[in-house]
Amino acid sequence: MKEVNEGKAAQSEKGNVSALLPIAVFLVLYLGLGILFEYVLGISMGFYNIPIVVVFLIALLVACFQNRKLPFDDKLVIMGRGIGDKTIVTMILIFMAAGVFVGTVGRDSAESVAYLLLAIFPTEFAVVVLFIVSCFVSLSMGTSVGTITLITPIAVAVSAASGFDLPLCVASVMGGAMFGDNLSFISDTTIAACQGQGCAMKDKFRENFKIALPAALVTLVIITVLSFGADLSGSVQHGYDLIELVPYLIVLVGGIIGINVFIVLLLGIVSGSVIVVATGATAPTDLLANMGSGAAGMFETTMVAVLVSAICALIREYGGFTALLNGIKSLFKSKKGGQLGMGLLVGAMDVATANNTVAIVMANPIAADMAQTYGISRRKTASILDTFSCVFQGILPYGAQMLVAISAATELGYTLSAFQIIPLLFYPFMLLISSLVFIFLIPERKKS
Repeated sequence: MKEVNEGKAAQSEKGNVSALLPIAVFLVLYLGLGILFEYVLGISMGFYNIPIVVVFLIALLVACFQNRKLPFDDKLVIMGRGIGDKTIVTMILIFMAAGVFVGTVGRDSAESVAYLLLAIFPTEFAVVVLFIVSCFVSLSMGTSVGTITLITPIAVAVSAASGFDLPLCVASVMGGAMFGDNLSFISDTTIAACQGQGCAMKDKFRENFKIALPAALVTLVIITVLSFGADLSGSVQHGYDLIELVPYLIVLVGGIIGINVFIVLLLGIVSGSVIVVATGATAPTDLLANMGSGAAGMFETTMVAVLVSAICALIREYGGFTALLNGIKSLFKSKKGGQLGMGLLVGAMDVATANNTVAIVMANPIAADMAQTYGISRRKTASILDTFSCVFQGILPYGAQMLVAISAATELGYTLSAFQIIPLLFYPFMLLISSLVFIFLIPERKKS
């Protein structure tokens, strides 16, 4: 027993690089298969044809086969503690509630927002409106992919009717979608970052908002300048229904003022249920089925959270996070450098997984250790993880956001490539610049 304790003490100091093997296995399998499917075999949305749960399960098995000196039953106990952590349980419950909400209200109300604003403002501001609408919809819905799926057809209609370049319209929608993904109280990334770091959502929102707002304003200026230089030829008109906005507004306002997230989602579900049934949008007999479909849509995200928690628990036990943290500390000496290290860590995870929620879940335990080492507040850590993951996810040519946008335009008969869109993704680039400014030039408030 004495030898075991001494071994653990030495491991806790130096760490164990080999303990990081499960992460390496995951990255190699996911990236390798993704590149094979997408670019060699030519499979549409190849990265998203890979069963990420299966890949994480393989990584977990690798972790279980490591450290033969530790009995398997003890490994199960360690994994159980990781999965049963309060933050993980809370995260899963919020995922389910958010899924039920989206399933209840549907997505027709988002179109109402878009067409309302397009009816109010002149054609010259159509692309600006697309960006603002995408910001609002993603902020309310908590999903960038859902927002892009919903608003991209409107962007195509705006381009065709007004004469604006299609890549600019689509890029503006994607930028706005990432704005809401970063800030929304029901976004997977917000939930994962806040629960993983033990940070109140309203505190993380305030931290993120002061970074995201300047980026959004600069983006608006750029889009406006480009818009007034365009050759325009028409306008966009479509019907809308304002009553469908109420559930989203309840969720948005409730989240901003700091009401408990479960209460906010419950209010959104109840109000949404009443509205969709009263207006005839959903039959009473279909309401529960829609709720179930919404919750089921969160299954993969939930299973990823469970598997990653188990993997991270074993890696931590083996000394892997200590080794990684020591490596980062050797590269980044200062508090500001530590913040940048956090950002690059989650960015690297996102490049590898093409999923910003998964990237945050994987980076959470390491980031928490880094926060203690460098004296970084919980709200700042959560903000950095969410912001940098959204920056990288927003510009990935093989990310779901890009692939869905291109697919939506293609289905409507238009040819569009990622390389036409990426140079026009002003918001993610501005968000990166704003993040670096707040890290290196603006001091953090003295608050835990």
